[in-house]
Amino acid sequence: MNLCPEALNELDALLAEAAAGGDPEPHAMTLSSVDARGRPHSRIVLLKGTGPDGLRFFTNYTSAKGQELAANSLVALCLHWKHLRDGVQVRVEGAVEELSAADSDAYFASRPRGSQIGAWASLQSQTLPARGDFEARIAAYDAEFEGRDVPRPPHWGGYLVRPDLIEFWYGATFRLHERQRFELVDGSWRQRMLYP
Repeated sequence: MNLCPEALNELDALLAEAAAGGDPEPHAMTLSSVDARGRPHSRIVLLKGTGPDGLRFFTNYTSAKGQELAANSLVALCLHWKHLRDGVQVRVEGAVEELSAADSDAYFASRPRGSQIGAWASLQSQTLPARGDFEARIAAYDAEFEGRDVPRPPHWGGYLVRPDLIEFWYGATFRLHERQRFELVDGSWRQRMLYP
């Protein structure tokens, strides 16, 4: 089921407004997932695209978050722009799935070479005995791919979050905020307001 067009339009408008307003990281969002023990984990990732099918981000599939997403596809996202209007927050909940290899390849090719090398060199979420070990891996991969394009590592790629809930929170004085929620219920999107 595609994202509600009104919600997608509002999200895209807010992202553009945050970027135009000078927010240094307008696409930063909190991603929350749950491990096999039911323990929640949150971290900041970058939103790399929106569309009728959902929201996209990229990471290492073998990282702690990648393992959590493989075991439990339900996630929550939160974008927050403190200096936009009186503060704006967007909450998203839904299921995540891996993007196609072609989508991941296309995005990987657009990244700076240093980031591409880093995707090969980092054993993300594993213990790093010393920073020098990581620097040695960076140098080794830099040498391996010298003079040619860096291919996407098989353990790195994109995810698509297919929302079933998206909520817009608009700050107001005296904490009299406005909350608009869009929910997917029985195959149809429904909108309602919530008390702050």
